[in-house]
Amino acid sequence: MTDPQVAPKIVIIGAGSLEFSSRLTADCLSYPALAGAHFALVDTDAERLSYAGRIFDRIVEAGGYEASCSLHSEVTEALPGAQFVIVSILVGGYEAIEAEIDIPMKYGVSQAIGDTLTPGGIMRCLRTLPIQSAIAQHIMALCPDALVLNYTNPMSMLCEGMLNAAPGLNLVGLCHSVQSTTEQWAKRLNQSMSDITFQCAGLNHQAWITRFEVHAEDQLPAIRKLAVNPEVWRDDTSRMEYIKHFGYPVTEASGHNSEYSSWFRKSEADIKRYCPGGGWNGGHGFIKSLYNRPDWRDTMERMASGETPIDLRRSLEYGSQIIHAATTGIPETIYGNVRNAALISNLPDWAIVEVACTVDQSGIHPQPYGALPEHLAAINRSQASVQHLAVQAAESMDPEIVFQAMCLDPLTSTVLGLDDIRAMTRELLAAHRPFLPDAWTNQPLQDQPRLAARQQLTDPL
Repeated sequence: MTDPQVAPKIVIIGAGSLEFSSRLTADCLSYPALAGAHFALVDTDAERLSYAGRIFDRIVEAGGYEASCSLHSEVTEALPGAQFVIVSILVGGYEAIEAEIDIPMKYGVSQAIGDTLTPGGIMRCLRTLPIQSAIAQHIMALCPDALVLNYTNPMSMLCEGMLNAAPGLNLVGLCHSVQSTTEQWAKRLNQSMSDITFQCAGLNHQAWITRFEVHAEDQLPAIRKLAVNPEVWRDDTSRMEYIKHFGYPVTEASGHNSEYSSWFRKSEADIKRYCPGGGWNGGHGFIKSLYNRPDWRDTMERMASGETPIDLRRSLEYGSQIIHAATTGIPETIYGNVRNAALISNLPDWAIVEVACTVDQSGIHPQPYGALPEHLAAINRSQASVQHLAVQAAESMDPEIVFQAMCLDPLTSTVLGLDDIRAMTRELLAAHRPFLPDAWTNQPLQDQPRLAARQQLTDPL
């Protein structure tokens, strides 16, 4: 894929993020083989982009690296010659997030994070996929051999849509939930990850650890025992409920996990029971506290000026490992999100699945998993169907398909009837009008399907 004698060009789209872009940059430069790389930093916000450039300079200075960077407001300026493209963007900002959390809550749908499934995830797909599909097409036109690392949520929806828009795109979706979850279980078991072998497969934020061994000794019985320990249960509630009832650990924190089913958030009493302590454990609207950052300028200024020390230690994120492996040919195994195509035999081929992948100089090589335990695959299929509909809604700009996706969302369908889902969807689309492509202005969600049904009923609605 790349010449190990030539320092690679790495494009970061969304480089003005508060911390994530600088973290990935420091991770990459921690490898000597990448210490001379060129980073093309892209952001539509000129002020944030300027901060990103200054923070990059601080990282290079602190590490004594030879890396260089360029700043770009347009993706097409940055892409030519790129070997790697990292995408981590947010479309709509806090205003959009606030609407997709608060409007459903008005109807009784309580979301904690709302960036993967639920009304929030669906709306985030609608406003983000058009941008990322265009990025994918630009990559195919300007650097078709580049390896694309998508970090933007909703991960599965966006990866599916990008691959639809640009067939042949060399794409993998990345998250830290597999590595953070396995590290967490190793710590709970008082074991070192270096002594552990595991197998994991499923969907992003809902992948299942089906093997977890220390020196070939099965640790799942010990995990199942820990899951009902009151202290462990209270700190990670809905995930422990999954283990207690379904037998296997699932990735991602309980706040996320509590949103992906009908079991934990259908009433205030349920939320109090299954999300004790709030916050990452499932506090209503917790995502708003993560994105409502009026202090972002001060935070970035402290990083840029050196007041905040630069942390050069490599993180758990897979991005730098992939770039290093593809550059040097030194293989790595990571967990990535890719098109299924029979990798997990009892999930749809069109689904985006999270599986083990080997990485070397020839690229990403997903490893076939086989069949998940059927009850786990069934849980995944309910989520994958919503994701698939959301992608179709974004591609067609059809509000009726948005409504259909909302109807099949496990949390929404547990709390609301069809009339209320239609009203909520209409209100969400209206609130998101500024963040959607212009063509949506001519596509309001109508009440006609419900009115047509009324004509056939003698009992008035």
